[in-house]
Amino acid sequence: MEHTTETGPNAEPQPEGKTDDEREKTDADEQGKTDADEQEKADAGQEERVDAGPEGQAGSGKKDGTPPRGRRFRWVRRVALGLVLVLLLPLLAAETALLVNYTGDPAAGTYTRGRDAIWLGHAWVDGRKGDADVAALARRLRGTGIRDLYVHAGPLEHDGTLPKSAYQNARWLIAAVHRALPGVRVQAWLGDKLATESPDGLRLERAATRAAVVRSTREILSTGFDGAHFDLEPLHSGDRNYLALLDALRGVTRAHRVPLSVAAHQIDPLPAFHSVWGTLAGHPKWWSQAYFGQVARRVDQIAVMSYDTMQPLQSLYGGYVAQQTSLALEVTPPTTDLLMGLPFFHENRVGHRAAAETVPAAVRGVRLGLSRTDADRTRFGVALYVDFAATEDDWTAYRKGWVHSS
Repeated sequence: MEHTTETGPNAEPQPEGKTDDEREKTDADEQGKTDADEQEKADAGQEERVDAGPEGQAGSGKKDGTPPRGRRFRWVRRVALGLVLVLLLPLLAAETALLVNYTGDPAAGTYTRGRDAIWLGHAWVDGRKGDADVAALARRLRGTGIRDLYVHAGPLEHDGTLPKSAYQNARWLIAAVHRALPGVRVQAWLGDKLATESPDGLRLERAATRAAVVRSTREILSTGFDGAHFDLEPLHSGDRNYLALLDALRGVTRAHRVPLSVAAHQIDPLPAFHSVWGTLAGHPKWWSQAYFGQVARRVDQIAVMSYDTMQPLQSLYGGYVAQQTSLALEVTPPTTDLLMGLPFFHENRVGHRAAAETVPAAVRGVRLGLSRTDADRTRFGVALYVDFAATEDDWTAYRKGWVHSS
């Protein structure tokens, strides 16, 4: 058959001066090159798919320098794991340190110094309690180390004022306690929610509000209370307005010759932890140790609220209390009474696990911290929170572990 050649505008030009056999040979060579090129491309594509990882998707490997999707995923996963470890490792180290803190034996003699306290509910001043209740309270407290009663007489209004109707039975209670428990002081427990994390609350930055709090304190002390105990929350570390308020209140309590007492936030368990937690959770729960010391130097008595610690186990909670005791002792002047809070309440909620935060664990933690830091300190005690939620087991643990009596 005669070989024909396609002609027309799209026809491929044929080499000149070649025979039909030569042209056929040339066509075959070119076809072979084309087949080899196609194989090279296929092999390259296979290599790209292997490099792309387990997905092996076509087009996952790019030639513009961008890593294949499989590689990018592994890189992101490694970075995420690294960030988790950066956050978790310090926490795990801190928890391990708490377990170590809870080991060992407390020093001999690390028991009550007769400077303990208890928070009492509002029922004691609003008419719900009577003489029989005072007699029962006296029987409960005799032979313990409790010297101060923080009786809820507030709360303050958000503008710093305090209506006298809030503590209408205060004179009766003070006289009854003095008769039944000579030497025990009845302090007015005053507090309010601060507008530090919400628009609603008392604003310490307002001079008029601080002045109203001072006037309210002067008025309630004229009723006969043996001291003023303040619990303002949430109070952020470094608050200079609170320090200014304490300076003003100190003049009032000294004029009445009674103690100025405060409930204090816990101290950073890790350096600057209040700042970290404030950034992550919007609630800088802790104070710096330096700020705690500034507060302690302005008052006669400071009680650490060493509960609601987020610890899941008794051993961790006890180790935490031991740590808090040591941190507080290091910066509290020897002229200021330091009290560590004991959880006389039982709740299960965010930040508090009743099975972990127990009185025995807290007492042991207090004794360990005291033993390691200042075992002979006399101006030291525990504060029991709170009377209306306490159980017989709580009282027994306090007596056996801290009062050192049956």
